[in-house]
Formats: sequence, structure tokens, C-alpha cells
Amino acid sequence: MKLEIIKSLSNNFEDHSQTTENGIEFWFARDIQHLLGYSEWRNFQKVIVKAKISCETTGNDILDHFVDVNKMVKLGSGSEREIEDIMLTRYACYLIAQNGDPRKEQIAFAQNYFAIQTRKFEVIEKRIKDWERLQARQKLTLSEKELSELIYEQTGNDRNFGIIRSKGDQALFGKTTQQMKNKLRVPKGRALADFLPTITIKAKDFATEITVFNTKEKGLKAERQISAEHITNNRGVRDILLKRGIKPEELPAEEDIKKLERRVSSEPKKLGKNPDKLK
Repeated sequence: MKLEIIKSLSNNFEDHSQTTENGIEFWFARDIQHLLGYSEWRNFQKVIVKAKISCETTGNDILDHFVDVNKMVKLGSGSEREIEDIMLTRYACYLIAQNGDPRKEQIAFAQNYFAIQTRKFEVIEKRIKDWERLQARQKLTLSEKELSELIYEQTGNDRNFGIIRSKGDQALFGKTTQQMKNKLRVPKGRALADFLPTITIKAKDFATEITVFNTKEKGLKAERQISAEHITNNRGVRDILLKRGIKPEELPAEEDIKKLERRVSSEPKKLGKNPDKLK
């Protein structure tokens, strides 16, 4: 997610926050509806229902976080009418975001914004970068699983995937998988991708997706054919990176993805343990 988008969304969510007389931060559901990109209130209500179920599942009282209210709104004619709304705690907003589509930038932002207790922009930006790296790693896992199953289906040998993936790494990094593991000091038995930066994880995923697509489209059957395809795709992705001044083999290692996952997943658990209540 681009820096300017994070800043814009951060400002929008902060501008719509409210505070009770007791100092409890909350948002109105009608505001969150639009901030998350829902045009229809009835569709957004379905998400709220799911969030309430999640709230109850975590052992929290729904009425502590979702408070029905009525408020007056101005119409275009200058007159006013009463509408139903809901006061939402930060925890309620987090649960609503969790039940949305993370492919939408507003929802991906909200999932991270409401998961942490601070409004400091630097913390929000770092949290989203961590989240994007986790998303990229999960996506690579899925595409590699699809390629592995496809290779077994086409060649009848489950060892061919490891061979083909290694050849892809050689084409992408200009070094073998083991050489890259040694360079990045990857612990024995761990995957190279668990220590790669987001840009390289996405590069590997892109090349893998192309290999999956072309293996199906071209009806590739032999290990030699699929290897050649995967090598070509990784070389192509490497060329793109090099043209943009990025040498994938020279990028430093990132935090162990398993440690990162534990840290990121622990924040919402803390939020749900003793969340601020409206009542």
C-alpha cells in the first residue's frame, strides 16, 4: 500500500473518530460504512451482524461495543430526519474490518488501523508493511502448492517440484537456493522465502503463477519442459527487477516470517482481551 494512501486513509479514520464523556473512543457505523467503501447500508449491516457474532465468540458483551442510537441528519432540502446508527468501539470496528474483503485497500488498512492502540502514523505504516509481507508469503505458499500439485499430476513424481523450484531460484537470484540461504543465514530446515523481503516474495510468486498458467495452457508434461518454463519466467522477472535497479540477491534478510506472524497476530488478541467499552 502506497505511503500517500496510508496517510489519506489514516486522516480519514481519525477525522471520523468520536469520544464519549468518559473518554472512550468510538466511531459511528454510518461513517465506517463509507470509509470501508460500502455504498448500501443494508449490505453493511450484514457485515455488522458477523462482527457481533465474532464479538460474542471472543467472550465480549455485544452491547459493550455495539450501541444502537438514533440521530438527526440534514437532507438536501435543509430539513432533518432521524436515522438509525450504531456507536462502535475500536474493537467493534476491528471485527467489522476482519469480516470485510482484505483485497479492498480501505478494509486492509482498517484491519491494521484498528488492531493497534496507537494513532502514530509511523506505527500504522510499519504494521501495514508487516501485514503486506505476511499476505505475500501466504500467497506464495498457495501458488507453490498449486504448482506442486500440478507437477505431480503431470509428471507423477512429487520430487520434481523441489528440483523445479530450485532451478527457478537460480534463475531469479543468480545463485542456488542453498547459496541464498547461506548468504541470508537462514536456519537449517527453514524455507528461503520466510526470510525474503516483500518485493522478492512477490517476484517469486509472480514467476510461479506464470509457470502454473503456462503449464496448463501449453499442456506441459515432462519435468524438463516445466523446468524450462519456470526458469524462463524467473529470468523474466529478474530482468524486470534489474531494469528497476533491484538486485534480488543483494537485498538483506528480513525478520523471520514466523516471528512476524506471532507478533502481528498477538496485537488483535491484546485488543480483544480487555477492550474499551461504551457501557
